[in-house]
Amino acid sequence: MRAASLLREARLRAGLTQKELASRAGVKPSAVSRWERGEVEPSLRRVEELIRAAGFDLVVGLAPYDEHDTVLVRRMLRLTPAERLDDMVKAVRALDAMARAARG
Repeated sequence: MRAASLLREARLRAGLTQKELASRAGVKPSAVSRWERGEVEPSLRRVEELIRAAGFDLVVGLAPYDEHDTVLVRRMLRLTPAERLDDMVKAVRALDAMARAARG
């Protein structure tokens, strides 16, 4: 996922304006705007700082390559942040229903 969409998603999920996120991160609102539009690519360190300022944490790791994972990632990238959130909520509700059914 490009930094632009990641930053925008974190900011929107936190319910922040660009100006509010900029204030929390100690940067200019115009910089946040340029990063979100993809005009300028921030460093990974800056992305981490901005995501933390929005109240989230960026977790990056390496995992074995699997073609199935690539298909899933491509599918998720086609969705909007709201659609991704809806998918996660549905999955959590389904797991919760299975857990309740297993308990009796």
